[in-house]
Amino acid sequence: MHEDLPGGIEPTMEAIVLHEEEVDGVDRGWRGVGVLRARKHNDAVAVREVVPVATEELDGERIAVEEDDSGRIETLADGSVSIPIYAEELVITKRVVLKERLVLRKRTVVEELTVDDSLRYERVELDVDDEVADRVELPEGDTR
Repeated sequence: MHEDLPGGIEPTMEAIVLHEEEVDGVDRGWRGVGVLRARKHNDAVAVREVVPVATEELDGERIAVEEDDSGRIETLADGSVSIPIYAEELVITKRVVLKERLVLRKRTVVEELTVDDSLRYERVELDVDDEVADRVELPEGDTR
């Protein structure tokens, strides 16, 4: 029990009574020392900005068929796709023969596009009473 006594007083009857008197005199109630109010605001800012927009387009080129053509869809070394085109031809009997190829190349076109929109953001506003102002840390740039 002597750990509870102030100043390391030995646990005598007089010291115990003194200690109880000190404890009974402590105000245990809640009391306000000031007010801090926080308000959240949603704001929006209109923006107009030019941004690059990329689209892909196809270029087609018709080329003649070579003698040893496989007649199948092929991917060329530059990434282009070569598609065989067949036609019917009358030669005593009707048969399908390879007539030409269609080579498709992909290219990317970048152009500037103006975008109009509204950007929303949130901010917090603090109202601090003078009684607690020294205990509140405000964000940088806020001088209240």
